[in-house]
This record gives sequence, C-alpha cells and structure tokens, in this order.
Amino acid sequence: SAEVTRRISEHPNIMLLTGEVTAIPDGPAIIATGPLTSDALSQSVRTLLGEQNLAFFDAIAPIFSRESIDENVTFAASRYGKGGADYLNCPLDQNTYEAFIDALLAADVHQGHDWDQVPYFEGCLPIEVMARRGRETLRFGPMRPVGLLDPETGRQHHAVAQLRMEDRAGQMWNLVGFQTRLKISEQLKVFRMIPGLEEAEFLRFGAIHRNSYLNFPARLTAHGAVEGREDLLFAGQLTGVEGYTESIVSGLLAGLNLDRILTGEQPLIPPPTTMIGGLYRYLREADPANFQPMNANFGLLDPLPERVKGGRKARRAALSRRAQEQINVWWAESVSRPGVS
Repeated sequence: SAEVTRRISEHPNIMLLTGEVTAIPDGPAIIATGPLTSDALSQSVRTLLGEQNLAFFDAIAPIFSRESIDENVTFAASRYGKGGADYLNCPLDQNTYEAFIDALLAADVHQGHDWDQVPYFEGCLPIEVMARRGRETLRFGPMRPVGLLDPETGRQHHAVAQLRMEDRAGQMWNLVGFQTRLKISEQLKVFRMIPGLEEAEFLRFGAIHRNSYLNFPARLTAHGAVEGREDLLFAGQLTGVEGYTESIVSGLLAGLNLDRILTGEQPLIPPPTTMIGGLYRYLREADPANFQPMNANFGLLDPLPERVKGGRKARRAALSRRAQEQINVWWAESVSRPGVS
C-alpha cells in the first residue's frame, strides 16, 4: 500500500488532496472508500442507494471447491424436495456429530482489534457461539436434518451440513449457516471433520468482521456504476471485493471505464477466464439476498475445456496461463489506444 500511495502522490497527472469527503460529488467520480467508510459518507451512500443496500459487517461462511467435495458421501437434495439440486448435503451420524461439537467448542477463536468488533444478531450468529448454547442447538439450526431424506436409504440422518452453490458454473459451494470467527488453522481442522469435506479445498474461509460494502448485484451495473448515473462508479472493498490486490485492480478498472464513459465509449469488463473478469461476474450475478464479499480464487474462473493431467497444481498453472493470454488479448483488442498503456 505504501508503494501505491507513493506512485499516486508522485504522478504528474494526479492532484492528491487529503481530507474527509462527507457527501457524494455531483459530477463524475469514483467512490473507493474501504471497510471503515466514515459515518457521514456512509449516510450519503445509504441515501443514494437505500438503507438496506449498505452493510457494515461481514458474516461469511466458508466456501469450498466443488471438485474437492467427496461425491461418494454427500447427496443432492433440497429440504422437503422444494427447489432443484442446488444443495449438497453432508450427513453426520450421532458419533460424528458429537465429535464435531467437541472440536468446535475447543477451537480457538480470532479475537480481532477493538475497531473490528461487530454485534452478533440472532440471524447470523457464529457457529461456535450457537454451539455453546447447547450441544443440540446446531441440530435444530443450520445442521437440522428435518426434510432431508437420503435418496439411497430413504432415511433421515442425525444431522446434516448443507452446501449451497454460489456460482453459475457450480464450482464454489458455501457451507450454509457456518459463519465463524474460528482461526484459519481451526477451520481447516474442524470443518474437515464433516463427512464429505475431509479433503475439501477452501476457496474462502469463514469470517465475521467490520466491513462496509454495497449490495453490488442489487444496485450497481456490471461495471460498478449507479443506475441512472453512469459517471458515478464504486470501486475497492466497498463494492464487495476482498483483499488489497483485488481492490487495487477494481480501482484501475473503474478509472478505465470512467474515462471511456466520459469520452463516449462503452465500459468494458475483462472476460471471465481472467481473475478480475471472474470476480466482476460474481459481483453482478450473485444472489442479492445472500450477497457477501469475495476474494480472488480459482473457483471464479471459467473451467478449462479439457481435463489437465498433473492434479490441482497443473490445473491452476494452466488456468493462470490462459488468464494471462486472455487479458493480453482483451487489452490489445478492446482497450489499447494512444494515451492508454
């Protein structure tokens, strides 16, 4: 971040002004505040987009790679047979459930900083907090088995952990109701005790922390502009991207598109074979009712057309090569022009 700040402050075409911005400008602008957006500017954003479209903390459950989930253990079913097969179910017998509860109660929790503390609401309690209310609490909450019959046996299991499909391609699966403040090392240990997730690859770890972010799919266009105000774009963590690199790239893309809009050109998004293109596809196609911030991960990318030998490492290398090739082609064909390099 220090290097980014240095480059901005030393750039001959950038005038850097320091101070608090309390209202959204009337003219062309990019709003790229971070997770600790001030109260005054937050209120201005809420007034523009609606009270319900600006959140102030994350309650994130882990997301797993589909190919790493054991299909021989899980079964596809929606509760009471309502809906399609958008859920995978991990069945637990009584002994497995009791061992899981023991491990969950003994796990270390991330304490965070004073400014990072968030209130807990009944609708999004950390899984470990629910477990401390009683050993059976989870069986009547996110792990309730009622309405989920195993299609092979026709019986109901003692407990069930559900995974919900997060993306159109079905590569990312969310562990429903498992928002948590467990340390990453504990998540790796405890959640892999769930049948079907023993070898699961985490694409995103669970978390609960303070974070201001917009409901991107509900209120912003595909490139992050406000509908009806094409010259007002949002970027950075406020849009629901997680991480420094992701925030920087979203800012670069917003700057590119604002320039195009002001010169009468159409805004552009890289293809979903690239990481930034895949991330923006997630932002615009995610379910607004369940929208949560997302970091860069390989589950966002379009799958390769053919299977790659050599396992996960070789597949990721192939995805990376394709992404680099595609971003170069996209830039050369769609973006590159005098003054843009």
